[in-house]
Amino acid sequence: MSDVVIKGHVGIGAKVRGKALVAKDDFSARYDLDRIKGVFSRPAHKLVGENYVDTILILNTAKGGVATSWMLHEMNSRGMAPKALILNTSNPIMAQGAAFGDVVLMDRFETDITEAVQTGDDVTVDPAAGTLTIHKD
Repeated sequence: MSDVVIKGHVGIGAKVRGKALVAKDDFSARYDLDRIKGVFSRPAHKLVGENYVDTILILNTAKGGVATSWMLHEMNSRGMAPKALILNTSNPIMAQGAAFGDVVLMDRFETDITEAVQTGDDVTVDPAAGTLTIHKD
């Protein structure tokens, strides 16, 4: 099988590879996470109870406000952040938070990224090239 390359908007951060954690839900660093335990904690979120640390986190869209910036920074400073945050659509606050928190961020893909990637897929995110590669071994 050959790898699948999906084109998106040029993103923020360094090239990373890891296991995908995927849901069609939206994302707020403030309201969806238990940032101490490293799990999704909002009961209504499809990933409730799932550990997001060191994953390629793939969700629908950014939600929430300015607290995202310092929360992503704080999470990363303790080694409790995802390797990358991949969204169908982001917003300037999430982009600022990812840059400040040193968390890889990409969005605006040529297809619905939450449908193209499955939880457990081995993926590489290359923000400079604007690509996400699903490795099919």
